[in-house]
Amino acid sequence: MEQEKKIRVAITQGDTNGVGYEVILKVFQDPAILELCTPIIYGSPKIATYHKKTLNLETNFTIINKADDARDGRVNLLNCHDDETKVEMGQPSAEAGQAAFRALDRAMTDYRNGLYDVLVTAPINKATIQSPGFHFPGHTEYIETSLGDGKKALMILMNETLRVALVTTHLPIKDIAKAISKEAIIEKATIFHQSLRRDFRISCPRIAVLSLNPHAGDNGLLGAEEKDIIKPAIDQLAESGIQAFGPYAADGFFGSGSYNYFDGVLAMYHDQGLAPFKTIALDNGVNYTAGLPIVRTSPDHGTAYDIAGQGKADENSLRQAIYTAIDIWRNRQNYDEPLKNPLPKLFHEKREDGNRARFAQPRSKDLFKKEKSETPETEQDS
Repeated sequence: MEQEKKIRVAITQGDTNGVGYEVILKVFQDPAILELCTPIIYGSPKIATYHKKTLNLETNFTIINKADDARDGRVNLLNCHDDETKVEMGQPSAEAGQAAFRALDRAMTDYRNGLYDVLVTAPINKATIQSPGFHFPGHTEYIETSLGDGKKALMILMNETLRVALVTTHLPIKDIAKAISKEAIIEKATIFHQSLRRDFRISCPRIAVLSLNPHAGDNGLLGAEEKDIIKPAIDQLAESGIQAFGPYAADGFFGSGSYNYFDGVLAMYHDQGLAPFKTIALDNGVNYTAGLPIVRTSPDHGTAYDIAGQGKADENSLRQAIYTAIDIWRNRQNYDEPLKNPLPKLFHEKREDGNRARFAQPRSKDLFKKEKSETPETEQDS
C-alpha cells in the first residue's frame, strides 16, 4: 500500500525577541509529532540557534534554502534572512519586527506556489512589524489581503469545547458601535456557519449571538443596537437556514456556562469574546482564521516579552495550533471529496413542437451512452 503523504506545516518564526522560538523548539523536542506532519520553520538558523543555546534546548533542525528541500521526519528550518538581526530577548525592536515580516512574506509566496499545506504563525508585535509591506492591525487582515482571493476572513478562538468568533477584530472601543451592522453580522455568522460545517464537520451547527450593550440593551434603555440591528440579523439568518440565537448578554452567557449548549459563539468585539475565552481555555487555546482558502492557526498568546529567554513559556498552545491545522485540513479534504465530481445536471426543456427533449445539455458521455439513430427523441419511460 502506498504510504500517505505527510501534511506540510509551515511555521513562521514570529517576533525574534519574544517566545516564538522557545515554544517552537519545545514542541519539536517530542519527535512523535514528526509522524503527523513535516514542519517547515520560516526563520533564521542563526537566531534559532541563539534561542536554542540560551534556553538549553535539545531540538535539532535541518537548514534548507527552499521549501522543496524539506524532508519528512526532520524539523526543517528554511532560511529567510540575508542579513544579521540582533536578538534582544524581551525587547521590542524594529529589527525583530522586520525579521518576523520577512518570514511571513516568504511563507505567503510559498503558499501561492503550493509548497505547503497549512500555516501556523508564531506571535508578532503588531507595532514593530509595521512597514511599507505590512500596514495591517494583525496577521488576520494581512493574510486575508495576501491570500484571500476576495474572500473574507473570520477570527475564531477555539479549543476542544468552545469556539468564539468575532464580528469586529482589532478596533478601538470608540469605533466598535458604528462598525456593527446587520450586514456585518450576517456576513460573519454565515462564514462561521460554513466553517463549522466544513472545517469542524458539524452538520447542523447552533450559533449563539452576543449582544453589544450591557444586559442586551435592557429593551432599549441601554442602547438600541440589539433590537434595531442584532435581532433583525438573527431573524434573517434563521430565514436562510442558519441556526442563530440571541442576542445574549455576554456576562450572564459565559458566567452561567450557556456556551456549552452551542457549537459556536459570535461576539461583537475583541475583548467581549476573547477575555472570557482565554479565562476558560487556559493554555490550550488556538486562534484560527476561517473563511480563507488557506488553513491558518496560531497560539492564542502574544510575544510574552516579560518571560522571553527564561524558559518559562508554555508550548501547549502552539502544539494545539499545529494539531488543529492538521485536523481542519483533513476535515476539508473529507468534506470536499464527495463534491469533486458532481453528477451532470439533468433537466427537460420543451421543444417547439410541444414535446419535451430527453436529457438536455449539459450531458455526460461517461454516464449516458449515445442513443441509436432510430431512438425517438420524445421522452421515454424512466
